[in-house]
Amino acid sequence: MNTPPDAMVEIGHGPSWTPVCRYGDLTPGRGVAALVAGEQVALFRDTDGGLYALANQDPVSGACVISRGLTGSRDGTPVVTSPMYKQTYDLRTGACLDEDTPAGTLRTWPVRTREPGRPRPARTRTLPEWRPEDPDFWAATGARTARRNLWLSVLTEHIGFSVWSMWSVLVLFLGPEYGIDPAGKFTLTAVPTALGAALRLPYTQAVTRFGGRNWTVVSGLLLLLPTALMALVLRPGVSYTTLLLTASVAGVGGGNFASSMANINLFYPRRLKGRALGINAGGGNLGVPAVQLAGLLVLATAGAGHPRLLPLCYLPLIVLATALAARRMDNLPTRGERVRLREVAGDRHTWLLCLLYLGTFGSFIGFSFAFGQVLQVQFHDRFDTPVKVACLSFLGPLLGSLVRPLGGAWADRFGGARVTACAFAAMAAAAGLILATARAQLPAAFFAGFLALFVLSGIGNGSTYRMIPALQRAGTLAAIRAGADPHTAEATERRRTNALIGLAGAVGALGGVLINLAFRQSFLTSGNGDGAYAAFLALYLLCALLTVTVYREGRLAARV
Repeated sequence: MNTPPDAMVEIGHGPSWTPVCRYGDLTPGRGVAALVAGEQVALFRDTDGGLYALANQDPVSGACVISRGLTGSRDGTPVVTSPMYKQTYDLRTGACLDEDTPAGTLRTWPVRTREPGRPRPARTRTLPEWRPEDPDFWAATGARTARRNLWLSVLTEHIGFSVWSMWSVLVLFLGPEYGIDPAGKFTLTAVPTALGAALRLPYTQAVTRFGGRNWTVVSGLLLLLPTALMALVLRPGVSYTTLLLTASVAGVGGGNFASSMANINLFYPRRLKGRALGINAGGGNLGVPAVQLAGLLVLATAGAGHPRLLPLCYLPLIVLATALAARRMDNLPTRGERVRLREVAGDRHTWLLCLLYLGTFGSFIGFSFAFGQVLQVQFHDRFDTPVKVACLSFLGPLLGSLVRPLGGAWADRFGGARVTACAFAAMAAAAGLILATARAQLPAAFFAGFLALFVLSGIGNGSTYRMIPALQRAGTLAAIRAGADPHTAEATERRRTNALIGLAGAVGALGGVLINLAFRQSFLTSGNGDGAYAAFLALYLLCALLTVTVYREGRLAARV
């Protein structure tokens, strides 16, 4: 190596690097002790000039003596031997190479050198290490870094949801001069839902392929395309085909959810995944009522003749959110791990969780897109203007988004399967109330039933998504007990979890398409939504029954 003697040696911890000493101060073949983020670290320079940093505490004796150990090589592997009980450790990985000794693994740190005269490198886009399950690392730097990435992820996902669901508001602006009947409007809201569902699979894979921060920036910039198109084409006389094509492009906002959830899942320790995923998803889901409130503001001030004002308001917000993500978010060192959907496609639990998420998130997003139109058609005499509809339609998505973190937190505490089963049973009751009040023409009770359905679907969203990492963790523990290598099993768990997050997100979003199509068909054939409400009731009963049957009381229920 040609490192100059006066180059500064730095040890990485989380997103930070701590200067330790000059390269020339290190004696080849010997170690020194350094204090990094409150922990003793043994720093070595081998005879070839390579640098290694490991925990200074001997895992057998408990003494901080590794820096005094002898370095050498075993079968081409650089090693250090503890001066206490002579266990030999790999300098690169910290693994104990003595099979007959039950010694632990030494923690390792990344090391770099910075030549004199060069400014300190800007904050790296990729973290040098990430160990959220290590309590000391989490307390020192992990929690702060994860929170920063979580809130920036929430912001970009929130705007993505607003763009995705914007057509649920824009159809209220499409009066008689556009020549579109109710069935055509349901199709306009179903099209972006379908494309968003399809994009969730590649968006999930993009996180580990390109990095969470990098893909957040790219997916944020992509939101500019549908938003600008909406601002350009929305005017009387535009063809229905043009509106359909423009609506389909808005589906890119739906893909943001999958990449955001896959990214945040990697940042948090297992004990906090339910809460973190719930906050991330709930904050993103709030983009639906946010755009509906923005639409209400435009309707109340500028009137139904100015739909283009709504997408124009979002253009600067997209630019701001993307700029913040580019400046402050991080890529994780897991970048490059490929998400393989075939690893989870053959597991029956995969498809059961997809069905459950179709029932919870599919209900939330489908009703969010369709509820305003349902009120207009079902009770046209009471909701005869877009403003009257917009004044109420945002409440359901708002409540459903706010309670989603609660569903994740309850799943952390009581188990995702138990919370999900209870949510589906209550959703079936709410669907029965909606069906009865629709037939009796009781708009107040009908509205209350839908509010309950939004709240319960939000709770089910959080608890169902928490089941995904919990189920994969149960599989990892079983594999380790059967003799699998822990590091390999952990890597497999990360891949399978992210793959299932993307697949479940895609299938769940398809539920939104099915709900819009169910409403369209029901109103076309019978002039009311009774057929759709009955179908929803049957689906929720089926999901409750399957959850109770498969994840019944026992070891699996306790873990999931």
